[in-house]
Amino acid sequence: MNEHLTHRHWTALAAPKVAPAIGTSTVLILGRIWNANGAEHSPGNAALMVALAAGAATAGAFAAAGHGGGDGVLAGTAFATSGALTLAGVAGYTDGWSLPILLWAVATAVAYGIAARYWRTDRRDRTAHKRHTTVRREEHAHVERVEALRAGAQIEAARAGAAYAEQLATALITRASLPGYSPQAITRAGLPELPGADLKHDQ
Repeated sequence: MNEHLTHRHWTALAAPKVAPAIGTSTVLILGRIWNANGAEHSPGNAALMVALAAGAATAGAFAAAGHGGGDGVLAGTAFATSGALTLAGVAGYTDGWSLPILLWAVATAVAYGIAARYWRTDRRDRTAHKRHTTVRREEHAHVERVEALRAGAQIEAARAGAAYAEQLATALITRASLPGYSPQAITRAGLPELPGADLKHDQ
């Protein structure tokens, strides 16, 4: 069984590893740009970000506690949005870098902690799929070997049968051509009559 193997570029392999840091860094940079454009010490902008962050967190809580165990993907997205809004609000409101950098470090660590869980799950799924594929390939190879052996045995049996029939026919022809050959004498002696004797006698 032939399977198509694909090799991903190193950027495709590295992208999931750096995505959490890129995401939190992007939010921090946008927050500081917002700070430079008038958001610093603005109660209205701070209230807006608090409301948005609280709304996203509430949506995540409802998604996590939904019917049937909740939607983990939706809840995770909502909580991630709430954290990003909180980081952006702090980065935009404060005038220094200490608190935004601290929140950025905490947010990045939390993002990597959540991502590591999904990476482990994905790695287990890929390992299980690879193991299942290997087992299935070995089973197919075993079946093919058994069928090949069986076909070879049938061919050998048919070849041996054909060779025996040819040898028997040659022996009958040779015996019938011997001088003084008499099927009746063999029958009177109590020996079994070989096939083809009646045909030669009739001829």
